[in-house]
Amino acid sequence: MKSINFIVLTLGLLFSFVSKSVAFAQPGGDWTEKISWTFTIEKVDDSHGYVVGKAKIIPGWHTFSVKHDPSKADGTGFVPRFVLKPTTAVKLDGKLKEVGKPKTHVDDLGTSLYFENSVTFKQGFIVLKDGTFDLPFEFQFQVCDENGCLFPTIEKVLSVKGMKALALEEGLPASDTNLAKTPEKPVKSTSVDKKQTKKPKLKKAKNEDSSDSKSWLAIFIGGFGGGLIALLTPCMFPMIPMTVTFFTKGSGGRKSAIGKALLFGISIIVIYVVIGLIVTIALGPTGLQKLSTSITMNLIFFAVFMIFAFSFLGAFEIRLPAKWVNKSDEQVDKRSGFVGIFFMAFTLGLVSFSCTGPIIGTLLVEASSTGSIMAPAMGMTGFSLALAIPFTLFAIFPSWLSSLPQSGGWLNSVKVVLGLLEIALALKFLSSVDLDLKWGILTREVFVSIWVVIFAVIGFYLLGKLRFAHDSPVEKLSVTRFMFALSSLVFALYLLPGLWGAPLSAIEGIAPPRTWSEDGFRFNKGESGSSVMLQDTLIAAYSNDLHEVADGSIKVFHDLDKGREYAKKANKPILIDFTGIYCQNCRRTENKVWTNDNIRPMLQNDMVIISLYTDDKTELPESEWKYSDAIKGRIKTVGDKWADYQVKNYGKNSQPLYIVADADGNDLTEAIGYTPDIEQYKAFLQKGIKAYKSKK
Repeated sequence: MKSINFIVLTLGLLFSFVSKSVAFAQPGGDWTEKISWTFTIEKVDDSHGYVVGKAKIIPGWHTFSVKHDPSKADGTGFVPRFVLKPTTAVKLDGKLKEVGKPKTHVDDLGTSLYFENSVTFKQGFIVLKDGTFDLPFEFQFQVCDENGCLFPTIEKVLSVKGMKALALEEGLPASDTNLAKTPEKPVKSTSVDKKQTKKPKLKKAKNEDSSDSKSWLAIFIGGFGGGLIALLTPCMFPMIPMTVTFFTKGSGGRKSAIGKALLFGISIIVIYVVIGLIVTIALGPTGLQKLSTSITMNLIFFAVFMIFAFSFLGAFEIRLPAKWVNKSDEQVDKRSGFVGIFFMAFTLGLVSFSCTGPIIGTLLVEASSTGSIMAPAMGMTGFSLALAIPFTLFAIFPSWLSSLPQSGGWLNSVKVVLGLLEIALALKFLSSVDLDLKWGILTREVFVSIWVVIFAVIGFYLLGKLRFAHDSPVEKLSVTRFMFALSSLVFALYLLPGLWGAPLSAIEGIAPPRTWSEDGFRFNKGESGSSVMLQDTLIAAYSNDLHEVADGSIKVFHDLDKGREYAKKANKPILIDFTGIYCQNCRRTENKVWTNDNIRPMLQNDMVIISLYTDDKTELPESEWKYSDAIKGRIKTVGDKWADYQVKNYGKNSQPLYIVADADGNDLTEAIGYTPDIEQYKAFLQKGIKAYKSKK
């Protein structure tokens, strides 16, 4: 009970430390006394029209522009939203527009764009049904004076008459998705190329096999490293001489001992690989992909890592039921030969679980979160191999046992350091959720600050300046311990400049991106290319549709239609970027490849980037939900829509994936996956630019 209270208290303090609250003043009176609205239908042609909302505002009050950016005004100011209620008669066409130029006000909070006296908003729609029908909607806005703001929502139903459904040959199919905005967050445009309505020839992504191989190799190496670390824990390290002595002292001589040791090692590998395969089979490829992007699972992973951390730090021990261990031990005594040795290996796994369990859990979580179907099995193969090799080698060469260091307090130090590292890694999962839900709790500054403190604590702990409950005093400092302490302190100092927006290549993809900070590090941007972009009048016209990535010097569209529209006007090719909020390699590409001096100028000046988030959880209207053979599930969200589009056209559901195309949707290059090599990525972009120019 004491341990549980300790966990709850610590987690509570952590969340209290990073939590924020926002309060809004609420002036008195009815909002209808401050602003009055009239809504009408304006016909463009037989199949297109506008819902027009006109407002009259009393003196001293104002409402915000659709161009207003709350992030530039310290989070204040509510942008008007038009929300289409469920209907099969119409779908929205583009975003909410306004008539006229808003006023600009700059104060201590930042820059606000708003209207006084009167304003007109227009929302386009496309007719999907002939005859007379109703158009139900909500209009959400904010009206303010110097004392505070009111947040009304208007619910209306307008009657539409004398319009006809859009013919398929005149535009996009009725099943397409130019979407309404939901109250929670804006829905990106999800219109789909006409080529998607046909059965496309799948284009295998270049680097697909090599990137998968590299990913599996990295996971295998990570698993192998985890196995080596597990060997140094208090539960496992003393078992090496005990187990090897059991083999060498038995009857049958040296050959028998070596044979038993080999069987023991093979048994360890089989046991742990089977665990990995069970995870793989249970989740499947789609399950692994959804697991890695699930908000709930990422929060569970965060909690699991924190529990493992407290276990390593000595708050409590994670143990399997004693009867499991006893049952397995009985089988060792009853059986001989391979079966007996197998149960001996199985018993070792159960007995050492309090130390290896957190490492195995960490490995499986990390492997599963990659979305790769073979990742858990590959990780466990590496882990088990690292465990099996020492037992086998020491049985073959028993004289090596004398060279092993004696068990002692240093084994507990290994556990403590692992516990602190678990806390650092746990923040990665919380950070992903923070980015997805736009909490703004774990900004880059907060994340890096916690990591600086953790690695500084590790350094001082290894130097003997800090002690935990189960630690023995550090009387003499070994060279190995000193070097680990020095490395940890140096890494903490390396992280410090990241608090002010400096690039941190070592943790890109783990830490939040540089644009996810308290002010976007606006005082410390990247190259001056961003200022050149803002001077472009065409860029300025699309400024509300552009989003900063990497160090803020590169801007991307999230709206496929807007991006293509701009690319056509700018006469530039498009870099289509299938990405994800939870995609670590996507962030690494943005922060390490896109910001490279050989890549950045091409992206800023010669191309238009459209980033499509395949894990965007914004729900589509229910009328647009449908089953997809490509993703083996129902398309319910914007992310599902883009995942379906990616798989149907490119046969790949992993991110990142990059293709250079023109504004009409014609691909100019093969698709490529994660490509950290600068020269290779540069050649890919140059090929696309050259192909685009040759078509002109």
